[in-house]
Amino acid sequence: MKKKTWILAGAGAAGLALLLAWAFAPRAVEVELAAVSTGPFETTVDEDGKTRIADRYVVSAPLAGRLARVTLREGDTVAAGDVLAVLTPALPALHDERTQRELRARVAAAVDNVHRSAARGDRAEVALEQARSEFRRSEQLAQQGFIAPTRLDSDRLAMLAAEREVAAAEAERGIAAHDLEQARAAQSAATPGDPAGGGRAFKVLSPVSGRVLRVLQTSEATVPMSAPLLELGDTSRLEIVAELLTTDALAARPGSRVRIERWGGPETLEGRVRAVEPAAFTKVSALGVEEQRVRVLIDIVSPRTQWAALGDAYRVGVRIVTLAVPKAVQVPVSAVFPLPAKAGEAASPSAQGPTSGAAPAATLAAASSAASSASGATTAAAPAPGLDAAAPAHGVFVVEGGRAFLRPVQLGARNGATAWVRGGLADGQQVIVYPSASVRDGARVKARKV
Repeated sequence: MKKKTWILAGAGAAGLALLLAWAFAPRAVEVELAAVSTGPFETTVDEDGKTRIADRYVVSAPLAGRLARVTLREGDTVAAGDVLAVLTPALPALHDERTQRELRARVAAAVDNVHRSAARGDRAEVALEQARSEFRRSEQLAQQGFIAPTRLDSDRLAMLAAEREVAAAEAERGIAAHDLEQARAAQSAATPGDPAGGGRAFKVLSPVSGRVLRVLQTSEATVPMSAPLLELGDTSRLEIVAELLTTDALAARPGSRVRIERWGGPETLEGRVRAVEPAAFTKVSALGVEEQRVRVLIDIVSPRTQWAALGDAYRVGVRIVTLAVPKAVQVPVSAVFPLPAKAGEAASPSAQGPTSGAAPAATLAAASSAASSASGATTAAAPAPGLDAAAPAHGVFVVEGGRAFLRPVQLGARNGATAWVRGGLADGQQVIVYPSASVRDGARVKARKV
């Protein structure tokens, strides 16, 4: 009987020990997992922009006189040489000597402007020929593999820019010729005894083809010389102006690819950064913070038929691509967190495999605390153009065999959604996103059921 009592007591003690061991055994922490993937990675600078007509012209009165009512309205299409307004010269006021000298000086200035525009056209044609030669040379070298494709793209863009300069020079030559014609007509109308003048109605002609942007003087009135009458522009030659922070503008180099969104159309337009203005300015934000910003000029390279509805001063959203990696190892940005000063060294043994020794508890606790506090902050971090050797180490929790292991990683860059990992992870591995403070190196974990 006594022996049986001892057996029962021993069995009860063993059961109690097993029950206590089960009760105090660490439970697997529920975590949210994500897979390491490989694919294209980009960092962008996102900002609002505004469309702007590349060349804007203000047509002014070439002489003082009586302006007839202007029949044109905003949006009307005009061709070069069309009649924009009709002026009747006020002859008594035009007969004074000072007015005669001013008109003669204006004719002389118009003649010089014609010569200057012709010289600029010749210079633009020479530059175009040189750009074409450089592009042909680069195309041959690229086919032989002696230069990088980026050099070929730069020469192609330079050739396109030179072609636009030639077109602009031709337009300026036509404008200068029209200005000379108007100046001579104004001088003729104001010259006493000139059979071509004598108070005859004077027609103000359009210097370019385009659309009427604004009618500055609609009603009939007596206007002085050089009074603005209409504003013209070619809406098919639009550019986008984006005001970036100076720290972001340094990464928006000329030639960078731009995606144009939120402009009102169903598809995303393509653009290229043409230039970054050299001078910045101070702008006060909606929160009252003074910011240093600089204007970035963007050309729309998508076909005109896709954005024909766009006009002057329309609001658009731009994404300037500052870094593009065609094949990069990526993890969700919420899985990456900065390690404490020496956590990277302490956690480095775990990087060799799940069987290596664990890091000290205090260090791992600090790393886990940093992970929980930085899990939300990393999504708002500014994209880094590359890995900084002086930057603090980063880490992720990798799940292998139902346990979490702290792995230090090297970050190339990150955007709002993903982080580019240069080393420390392989495609297909499972990582923990938004790791809590209860996640430790070597801790048992299980996937959270959604």
